[in-house]
Amino acid sequence: MSQDRDFEQFIVRIKQKTAIDLSQYKEAQMKRRLTTLRMKHGYTTFEDYWKAIEQNRSLLNEFLDRMTINVSEFWRNPSRWDVLQNRFLPELLKSANRIKVWSAACSTGEEPYTLAMILAELGALQRSSLLATDLDAAVLQKAMDGSYLERSLRDVPASCRQTYFKQADGAYLISEQLKKHILFKQQNLLHDAFDSSFDLIVCRNVMIYFTEEAKHQLYHKFAKALKPGGMLFVGSTEQIFSPSQYGFETADTFFYRRVQL
Repeated sequence: MSQDRDFEQFIVRIKQKTAIDLSQYKEAQMKRRLTTLRMKHGYTTFEDYWKAIEQNRSLLNEFLDRMTINVSEFWRNPSRWDVLQNRFLPELLKSANRIKVWSAACSTGEEPYTLAMILAELGALQRSSLLATDLDAAVLQKAMDGSYLERSLRDVPASCRQTYFKQADGAYLISEQLKKHILFKQQNLLHDAFDSSFDLIVCRNVMIYFTEEAKHQLYHKFAKALKPGGMLFVGSTEQIFSPSQYGFETADTFFYRRVQL
């Protein structure tokens, strides 16, 4: 069997088993990552690796962890979070008694907790519902645990570090006040249906790993999930070059507003 056919069959089997469609990820990056993982365990083909995954749940869990992108920081690219805090969230809060926020592909939780801290600082946490989703159940558990090393807090404002964290056994623990305001849920962005009527969707630094076709589908799904006037906040390498085709207009750098109907 050719190497290409070997990998193609692996993609089909994974989709059948997990509903994860690897063909919607950039092939070179994904194939390189999974080849490294396969070879680590001594399998010369993806067919052999698949047979092992079928027999060993820990190999499947490791595969799921490796193929998802779990890089996250509090206040990643702080200047963009400043724009959200000082401009867009006040605008959204002014036009609604309660706002609905979604952190998509939330990884280990730094992003939704950043959102919760900002909403708390604006006095609006009680007026907000905050959903955080990710494909990887293991990182969602880490997010729900809310325990972080000091290096993860390097961009957290001093006042927020003092208010919303406590130190214990060399780690920084998120306050229970913030935890109880976030609903963590497992979700496959490329496969599952989305909830609707969001005022703000934050999806940063994950779409760069998807094919153009997958990104196209996601932008349409995000637009439908937002209220008219709602905002999509993307990562610093994920500029949407023709936002109007999805029903968006550019509101600021990496911020897109769903056009009012």
